Amino acid sequence: MAQSTAEYSASDDATEHASADPIRWRILFVLLITIFMTLVSVSIVNVALPSIRLGLDASESDLQWVLSGYALTFGVVLVAAGRAGDIMGRGGLFLIGVAIFTLSSVAAGLAPSAEWLNAARFAQGIGSGLLNPQGLGMIQHYFRGDARGRAFGYFGTTVGLSVAIGPVLGGLLIQVGGADMGWRLTFLVNVPIGVLAMVLGWLWFPRPLIVRLPRVGSGLRSLDPVGALLLALAVLAVLFPFVEGGSNALLWVLLPVGGVLGVLWLRWEQHYVRLGCQPMVDLKIFSTSSFTNGITIMALYFMGVTSVWVLVALYAQEGAGYTALQSALFGVPAALLSAYAAHWAGDRVAYLGRKVVIGGLVLALVGLALSIVVVVLVETRGISIWWLMASLSFIGVAQGSVISPNQTLTLADVPLDYAGSSGAIMQTGQRIGTAVGIAVITAAVFVTLSATSWAVAVSVGFGLIAVVVALALWIAVKDQRQRAETQA
Repeated sequence: MAQSTAEYSASDDATEHASADPIRWRILFVLLITIFMTLVSVSIVNVALPSIRLGLDASESDLQWVLSGYALTFGVVLVAAGRAGDIMGRGGLFLIGVAIFTLSSVAAGLAPSAEWLNAARFAQGIGSGLLNPQGLGMIQHYFRGDARGRAFGYFGTTVGLSVAIGPVLGGLLIQVGGADMGWRLTFLVNVPIGVLAMVLGWLWFPRPLIVRLPRVGSGLRSLDPVGALLLALAVLAVLFPFVEGGSNALLWVLLPVGGVLGVLWLRWEQHYVRLGCQPMVDLKIFSTSSFTNGITIMALYFMGVTSVWVLVALYAQEGAGYTALQSALFGVPAALLSAYAAHWAGDRVAYLGRKVVIGGLVLALVGLALSIVVVVLVETRGISIWWLMASLSFIGVAQGSVISPNQTLTLADVPLDYAGSSGAIMQTGQRIGTAVGIAVITAAVFVTLSATSWAVAVSVGFGLIAVVVALALWIAVKDQRQRAETQA
């Protein structure tokens, strides 16, 4: 198989030199401030939706697409963008993604109408989908062994801090800026961070920074355009019914269509290899148990635990009558503990392995059980709903112990030439898991709510999440046993 022309797919000697270069920590800093920007942007938008409705006279459908448009374009471009970075150079494509995200944030902040805002959100999703797999690929390229675990630990810490800060910052900006200017500031706050990331990336990323456009012929074939299109359409067909909310029964016809497209993509990739070309994704990586188990654990975890914060927000605001800013405070201790746990786990994942993930999943189950107890006691004994901050803290520690360590272990045995596309597959699993989980679990909660109280409905939701987390735990334990048997 021909070697990639990108600077990040060079010889093994060059890779070893790059992973030992102290500049890698400066590169990581650029990656982390950018990830911080994209994640804060997502959590801020959730808080800003009521103000957007008033400021732009937006309909329910418009507000749905403020969330859905970003999720769709982000999920659809991930794997193709990851493979493009593997071939064309990750640093240059990363900065292009940052530029698209920053410019579209300006467009969103200045949007004169809901249609304009949704177009900007589509563009934001493209920018985020372009830069995210490059970030994962660059961490894999520049960090090895214990250092890679620490790098992903810092990555997890950034995720935790952004989740904690985002809703609170959004609430403050809306309060300071007022009904119309406040929601605009939630988008414009990305601009200085994006500009800083582009400047530092230009100064610190190794040269050449230019994106090497593939030549017509073998270079273009290495991008596998047919495979990229088939996979993008498959992901779109699977995601669309869930992110749209399932209001139209005809949309569910897209699910089997997505399955057929997924099979066609696999067949095409196999055919592409037989032609002697580089496929979009090296299918051999799926025979690596650490990779397949890791992406399954990640998809299940996001399918379950992401819905926790949706249910808490619904319960606090609609069930208990708290404001959006007050409901955001319920998750702050959990997010801060997640940030610390990610750093702690990152330092130890190299020698503890999947045991860190197993411990985190157990803590998630403990947190879910305690949250059910709190919700029931709020209704039956009149205790304060703020006790949820304590029970959710277990889930915060779980997030730091599961997400970043699992990323490290999942990508540990992936060839560097496919680092971007492999990381993007994992992120695509996260996006699909999140969309499916939120759609199914919230639907179950609202069906239950129509016949009973908020306490019972939320308890049912937490119970369903626990089932999904328990399944992820079973796979993690199975993977740990396989590794122990192999080493023995």
